[in-house]
Amino acid sequence: MSGLVFELKGVSFGYDRRLVLENVDLEAPEGGFISIIGPNGGGKSTLLKLLLGLLEPQRGTVLVFGEKPRRARGQIGYMPQYHRIDAHFPITVEEVVRLGLLTRRTRLGWPRRGDHAAVDRALETVGCPQLRKESFASLSGGQRQLVLIARALVSHPRLLLLDEPTSNLDPAVEGSFHDLLRRLAKEITICLVSHDVGLVTEQTEQVICVNRSIAVHPAHAVSGEFVEAMFGSSHARMVDHSHDIEGHDHG
Repeated sequence: MSGLVFELKGVSFGYDRRLVLENVDLEAPEGGFISIIGPNGGGKSTLLKLLLGLLEPQRGTVLVFGEKPRRARGQIGYMPQYHRIDAHFPITVEEVVRLGLLTRRTRLGWPRRGDHAAVDRALETVGCPQLRKESFASLSGGQRQLVLIARALVSHPRLLLLDEPTSNLDPAVEGSFHDLLRRLAKEITICLVSHDVGLVTEQTEQVICVNRSIAVHPAHAVSGEFVEAMFGSSHARMVDHSHDIEGHDHG
């Protein structure tokens, strides 16, 4: 892979006259594992929404794979921090994953040719094909996260945006989840928002620090002191994931 996965030039955006991002210049090469950190309200979610084309910059330009984000949306998989699927709604895992195939030009209804195979591949990728016919409401928190990753992957994106994917995980299953992210990063570009600084420093290659302005650092340069100064408190988690990197069995 080569080229830029996304590019921001002179981007500013605010709500009710309060700037959240100001004069941001940012480039990210395609391929690899990128993380985004920053304090609450610092602009992380706004940055993701700009990349998805859900927001338009008030100044400057945003390009994803050289196109306006709305035109590139079919190449982006997105896993929000909070899913909007009612836990009591009678929907199966297969149906949840198939939602990732919907666009403005398609309607929820009978599966199209190839949909079943795409769902199968996505569930195989995240390691839970056996859940296909299960009710989404019956799953554990970790299983739901895997299914939502499958939903983001089912359309074969080139860029995967993950907003706090480990925030609802049981610590017992975090290791295998990290293994999954490492495997995916070999195939597509992953951009991860996280407060887990151990995950950021041990697994990702580049750290985008967002707090109205943006600075980019290599992951190894992000220390506990650095994060405490940036966040102004201990809202970030400094967890050692180095044992995960060695490939220990998490079963």
